[in-house]
Amino acid sequence: MDKLRGFQRKYLRSLAHNIKPVVLIGQKGMTESVISSVDESLNKHELIKIKFIEFKEKTKKKEISEIIEKKTLSEMVGMIGHIAIFYRQNADPEKRNIVLPKK
Repeated sequence: MDKLRGFQRKYLRSLAHNIKPVVLIGQKGMTESVISSVDESLNKHELIKIKFIEFKEKTKKKEISEIIEKKTLSEMVGMIGHIAIFYRQNADPEKRNIVLPKK
């Protein structure tokens, strides 16, 4: 997957508007179970929200988000408050739910 461009990020953020967070990051922070949950959710949905219950400082959220991006090979589309939006295109073209604009 190529790096997302600005208009594609905007499109994905608009799609994520009505999605509920599927992964919560709490006291234990980044664990292998959190990474596997994010990975499974991205395989199933392609576009997910992650809510930070703890680690409300901006720098800590950014740090955790970067770890998630690297370990799941996904891309953070945006962060609104304490919720981060992640996207990873499904490897199988038949299972893709989202068609990105090419513009």
